[in-house]
Amino acid sequence: MSVKQALLALLEQEPMYGYQLRTEFEARTGSAWPLNVGQVYTTLTRLERDGLVEPAGADDEGHEIWRLTAAGHDEVATWFTTPVARTQPPRDELAIKLALAVTVPGVDVGTLIQRQRSATMGALQDYTRLKRQADASTGRTDLAWSLVLDSLVFAAEAEIRWLDHCEARVRREATRSKPLITPARFERDEQEAGR
Repeated sequence: MSVKQALLALLEQEPMYGYQLRTEFEARTGSAWPLNVGQVYTTLTRLERDGLVEPAGADDEGHEIWRLTAAGHDEVATWFTTPVARTQPPRDELAIKLALAVTVPGVDVGTLIQRQRSATMGALQDYTRLKRQADASTGRTDLAWSLVLDSLVFAAEAEIRWLDHCEARVRREATRSKPLITPARFERDEQEAGR
């Protein structure tokens, strides 16, 4: 996620101060990606350095207000009209964990997949419940939150399908080659053999 682009897009509406930007961002995304207010101010400093925002005075309470420069308006317009690049996928901890699990001896890959599937199903149920609540509301902010929830629901559904695929591939591989011996399976096999 680009905090820089999100802050610029919010400032497109009107000048704001840092905490206000954080609050607006979290309201529009349903706090799915919480922002640290320190990160907001650090980003604003970088945006000022890059000539995309500038100070616009202070409000009655002394908060420093930020506004877009002409270059900032151009940057927002470019961001909204440019597709998100998929050439460098983000690191996916689960994909990395499974890739390593199938190569590290002693890891019970089946249990790993089952536990992750259960956790993802729980998250999917939570997102679906929140989606029903969001769909009952009206307004632009509710629409924004509903779209974020759609994304989370689709990602969770895709993850469950992917985990099903991984489980099937691991089982097929186990039948083709030497089965993966995990500590739990080894112990169970030993008990069944009466040793």
